[in-house]
Amino acid sequence: MANSKIFAYLQLTRPANVVTAGADIWAGFAIAGAWDAMATNWIYGDQDFWWNLLWLSLSTIGLYGGGVAFNDIADAELDAVERPERPIPSGRVSKQGAIGMASLLLLGGIACAFQVNIWAGGLAIAVASCALLYDYWGKHQQVFGPINMGLCRSGNLLLGISVVPALLNTTWYLGLLPLVYVAAITIISRGEVHGKNRNALFLGAGMYTSIFVAIFILAFEKSPGYLQILPFLAFLGYRLFPPLLKAIRTQEPQYIGKSVKAAVLSLIVVNAALATAFSGWPIGLLILVLLPISLGLAKKFAVT
Repeated sequence: MANSKIFAYLQLTRPANVVTAGADIWAGFAIAGAWDAMATNWIYGDQDFWWNLLWLSLSTIGLYGGGVAFNDIADAELDAVERPERPIPSGRVSKQGAIGMASLLLLGGIACAFQVNIWAGGLAIAVASCALLYDYWGKHQQVFGPINMGLCRSGNLLLGISVVPALLNTTWYLGLLPLVYVAAITIISRGEVHGKNRNALFLGAGMYTSIFVAIFILAFEKSPGYLQILPFLAFLGYRLFPPLLKAIRTQEPQYIGKSVKAAVLSLIVVNAALATAFSGWPIGLLILVLLPISLGLAKKFAVT
């Protein structure tokens, strides 16, 4: 009984998705040049960057887990009709218990970020605020909803970059990449229950394509070995487009759902490609190691 209760609470946090949030932090470290510094500093005994990686990884676990748990809390009445198997409508988790856990996760995520620096703490507060805004208002807005969800991911990437606060002034625009990508997922996901959203699917495909172009341009500008980005982009395309094309062809909810699931987990591949553009393929491969972990968790826990 105790194990089933713990499992139900874990379901609220979407563990497979939480791993993708960790990839945001790791990519942010790559953009900040922190991985190179970590390797050098480890040799000379200075482990601050490693501690900061731990604190920010814990922070994003709290922020993401708490944010998606509050989403289920806000949707409890709707889920009782459309998804009654979920932890709250099924009665396996009480609404009060879910609120308590989600609140602790968000506050813990913010507290962990402040262990790094004040900028990280401020960004964590912004991410938590964006998540709550989406849960209770943003997702009901036709235009702002996808932007709102994208801002959560933008803040998460910048949270990783904030390990070197001075770089936020010159790298803030990189937050547009996860914003566009996650906004595309959000637009496509609106057909998960009822289907028949071909225009949204085509729009999402176009937004995905813009991410490929943007990452390639970044790699071209940032690295003389920019061609090393191509295998990562090819793998991203392999994961994204076959399920999306099937969803466009059928317009059936089950295939739209599979497309959304593939895109959510492929955030790890997006982050690996972005890290490769700034720090080279070894860091990209390091981040890509998170993908089988996320895929394994996705077999046990829902993604959408």
